[in-house]
Amino acid sequence: MMDIDAVHLQLDKYGQRHLLRFWEELTEDQRADLTNEILDINLSEVDSYFKRAIESSENNNKILDNRIQPIDDVIVSKNTCDPVQLSKYQELGFLEISAGRVAVLLMAGGQGTRLGVTYPKGMYDVGLPSHKSLFQLQAERIKRLELMAQERHGKCQGITWYILTSDATHDATLTYFEENNYFGLNKDNVIAFKQGMIPCFDFDGKILLDEKHRISKAPDGNGGLYRALKVQGILDDMTKRHIRSVHVHSVDNILIKVADPVFIGYCLSKNADCGVKCVEKTDANENIGVLCQIDGHYQVVEYSEISKETAQLRRSDGKLVFNGGNICNHYFTLDFLHDVCFTHETKMKLHVAKKKIPFVDDEGVRHKPTSPNGIKIEKFVFDVFEYSRNLVAWQEPRESEFSPLKNHDSAGVDCPSTARRHVLALHKDWLLKAGAKLVQGDVEISPLLSYAGENLNNIPEIIQGPKVFE
Repeated sequence: MMDIDAVHLQLDKYGQRHLLRFWEELTEDQRADLTNEILDINLSEVDSYFKRAIESSENNNKILDNRIQPIDDVIVSKNTCDPVQLSKYQELGFLEISAGRVAVLLMAGGQGTRLGVTYPKGMYDVGLPSHKSLFQLQAERIKRLELMAQERHGKCQGITWYILTSDATHDATLTYFEENNYFGLNKDNVIAFKQGMIPCFDFDGKILLDEKHRISKAPDGNGGLYRALKVQGILDDMTKRHIRSVHVHSVDNILIKVADPVFIGYCLSKNADCGVKCVEKTDANENIGVLCQIDGHYQVVEYSEISKETAQLRRSDGKLVFNGGNICNHYFTLDFLHDVCFTHETKMKLHVAKKKIPFVDDEGVRHKPTSPNGIKIEKFVFDVFEYSRNLVAWQEPRESEFSPLKNHDSAGVDCPSTARRHVLALHKDWLLKAGAKLVQGDVEISPLLSYAGENLNNIPEIIQGPKVFE
C-alpha cells in the first residue's frame, strides 16, 4: 500500500507538493500512476538540475571572447592528407572492424516534428529514387562495411549497432526494424535502448503536470546517452563483445559515413580517446557550433556565445579562425565512455531550452500555450570533450559528409529537398570519377554497392535517371 504521507514529505522538502493538488479527484489507478511517477524521480537530483541549469544558462549568456582559443594544431583536414597515409588509416579501421571491435551508437530519440511527421526521424524518406529511409541507408552502409572487411581480411565479426531511442520513438523504431528484417543485418547486433526523461519546469522551478495524474517530462538530450549507457547495461554489453572503438552520430545526417574506417583508423593511429569529425565553417553566421578551447579545455561553442567580431575573424589565408564546424559525429574509446559514465556524468553541463509546454492549471484545465511557459533541461553529447586526455579532430569536405535533415521543405535549408539534392550530387560525382561521361536526372547508388565511391565497375558512359545502381 502506498505511503502517501512519505510522498508528501518528499514533495514538501523540495517545494513540489502541488503535484498532488488533484489527489482527491483521481481514481485509484491514477493515484497509483502519479505516485509511481513521483517515486521514480530523484527529487534531490531534479532540484539540483533546475538550479544548475539556470546557473549554466546565465553563464552561457556571457560572451566568451576573452577565453576562447582556436585549435589549429588539433584539426587535420582530409583534403591535405597524403593518399598513402589515408590508405593506412583506412586499413587500421578495417582491421578494427574485421576483429569485431567497432560499434556504432546512433542517436535516434527525436521525432520528425519539424519535418511535419509524428514518427521517428530515422524512418523518413526524402524522396530518393530508391525511397530508402535514413535508417535503411545507414543499415546498408554498415552491411557494406562488413562485406568489405570480410573481403580484405577473410573475416568480419560484425559491427554492433546500438540505437538510442526515447519514449516517443522506441516502440515504433523496434517495430520498423522487425518489419524490415533489420535490413539484412544480424538482429543480435542491433540493440535499441532508451534515453532518460527529465521533468519539465515552469520558470520558478515548479514541476509541471501534463495531466492531473501525470508529470510533464521530456527526453534528457543527446547527452543523456551517457547515463543510458550505464543504467541500461550497454557498457557491460560492449565490454562482453570486446568493443574498443565507438562511432557516435545523430540520425539526421543523410550523408553520414557510418563507422568510417578512415576516421576510426586516424583516431587509433593517434591513440585518441575522443575524436571529433567536423566540416569547415565558411560562413561565420552559419548556425553550427565550432570546436575550440575554453580555458584550456576542448569545447563546442555556439555562435551566440561569441561576439560577431570574433566569429568573423579570419586567418591570412582567408579561412575563419574558428572554422571547425561541429556536426555531431564522434569517436570514443570504450575506456573513455566508461570513465565519462562512472566519473563525470553527474557533473555534465545542463542546458536550458525555453519551450511551449502543455500543462494543467490550478483549476485542472489543460492548456497548450502559444508562447514559452517553461523550460526543458538537456545534456549535450559534446560536453564530455573537456574530459578527454587526447582529443583529435578530423575535417571532411562538407559535400561528401554533411547534410542534416531538420526542417520541412518550406524552410529551404536542411530539409528533404536539400538532403536529396546533396545525395544525388555526391553519387553523380562518384559516377563521373568511375568513368561516366554524362549523368542526367536522378541517379542513386545503393550503399550495398558502394560505401564511398568504390566498386563502381563497368559504368556506362551515358546514364539517364531516374535510376538506382544496386
